[in-house]
Amino acid sequence: MLRTLLRRRKEPLTISDVTVVDRPGLRRAVAATAVGNTMEWFDFGVYAYVAVTLGKVFFPSDSAATQVVSTFATFAVAFLVRPLGGLVFGPLGDRIGRRRVLSTTMIMMAIGTFAVGLLPGYDSIGIAAPLLLLACRVVQGFSTGGEYAGATTYIAEFAPDRRRGFLGSWLDFGTFVGYSLGSGVVTVLTAALGEQGMVDWGWRVPFLIAGPLGLIGLYMRLRLEETPAFQQEAERAAEAVGAGKDGVDPVEEARQSGKGRLKEIFTRHWQAVLICMGLVLLYNVTNYMVTSYLPTYMTSTLGQNPTTAQVLVLGTMILVALTITVVGRSSDRWGRRPMFMAGSVALIALAIPALLLIQAGGFLMPAVGCVILGLLLVIFAGTSAATLPALFPTRLRYGALSIAFNISVSLFGGTTPLVASWLVATTGDKLVPAYYLMGAGLVGLVSTIFLHETAGKPLRGSGPMVETVEEAHRLVARSRTRAGRRARDVWIRLRHPWAAQRYRDHDGDGGR
Repeated sequence: MLRTLLRRRKEPLTISDVTVVDRPGLRRAVAATAVGNTMEWFDFGVYAYVAVTLGKVFFPSDSAATQVVSTFATFAVAFLVRPLGGLVFGPLGDRIGRRRVLSTTMIMMAIGTFAVGLLPGYDSIGIAAPLLLLACRVVQGFSTGGEYAGATTYIAEFAPDRRRGFLGSWLDFGTFVGYSLGSGVVTVLTAALGEQGMVDWGWRVPFLIAGPLGLIGLYMRLRLEETPAFQQEAERAAEAVGAGKDGVDPVEEARQSGKGRLKEIFTRHWQAVLICMGLVLLYNVTNYMVTSYLPTYMTSTLGQNPTTAQVLVLGTMILVALTITVVGRSSDRWGRRPMFMAGSVALIALAIPALLLIQAGGFLMPAVGCVILGLLLVIFAGTSAATLPALFPTRLRYGALSIAFNISVSLFGGTTPLVASWLVATTGDKLVPAYYLMGAGLVGLVSTIFLHETAGKPLRGSGPMVETVEEAHRLVARSRTRAGRRARDVWIRLRHPWAAQRYRDHDGDGGR
């Protein structure tokens, strides 16, 4: 009887506890979320590469540095509203579903980006021009507040546990493909039209391309199904609410409300929120330093040829896109913590050497510096999409991740180009970007120390996810074997403590 009771303390898995992934649905999920990220980062790539041109169109000034700072200030304002978007879309995604919210954010992003290409310049309508540009950026920022967290949540909840890192890395593959496409279009237009042609009308073309891209992304997202994890959580919540008087339990109803979810996030999961913010800071400071600030740094601060700078950063983004899924697969094999730990230490050690190489002039040395920064960036990019959603339980995942992610990005990521350009202009120290990256590496290192390993494990609040029925049966069989061995070991320790060590010596598994 005692052994039976011990066995029941931790019941083994049954086949109904294991979810077998729908492979066609998984492919649609990865493709649709990656296209959305491609759309978002197409805009970022364009904006970073035409920052100097936009400064001339929307912010007339005798100082080129003032124009650049004004343009990046508009860029940063969009990030300041991202937490508001996260507060709205995140909890909403936990209540009504991931799919519907992701379709809404797709529409808003496409409209905001397309509208920028239609705006008149300062010479036409005066101060109204930069205000309209600001309004478009606010729409983009608000929608983006629910985009990345929702996309990572969606892929994480659809992916089998053993391949979550690899499949999640395709989301950020879309990120860098979008950036590469946006920056590539601007590079070609700049070479073909020249500086004056870009100021006159060429800058509009990349933004107008966002319209068709948005329609494609919306079509793909409308064909998606809800994630298995959300469906299971919705069923459990419905059963809990239905258990009360008149079909409503007041305690559970309050817990399921948006206000109740926010309170639970900051009271019961504050440690996960802080870890998430630290890892997001690490990733996004590196990301925006390379993708958004580096082209302007190389041209305006270092005085390098604009085409050379654009080609070098574009080549870096292509390198990241080509290697990111390799990093994602490696995180499935080696773990998320070792990847973040190694990347943080390397960023602290290599930030200054990389910036010194970029300052060396010519083509070869700056190219090596860009490659170093790109390889550091891909470590964080290829690991984040699988790591961040695993920090939170299913019922709070979208909301908690949206809030933590967007607060960190708004305070530290999106402001990176503005702060870096201002500090360089104020101090005259061209190594300021390196110091900034080293600080991000230190924050990431501390956050990684407190990060629990999640590679190959089920998401919090969800059962195991596998790819085939055969794998599900093997998992159940192993679970029953482990449960039996745990019960046996406890039984031996309780009834025959003097024989426990001898039993472990003869059993290579040791009850593990």
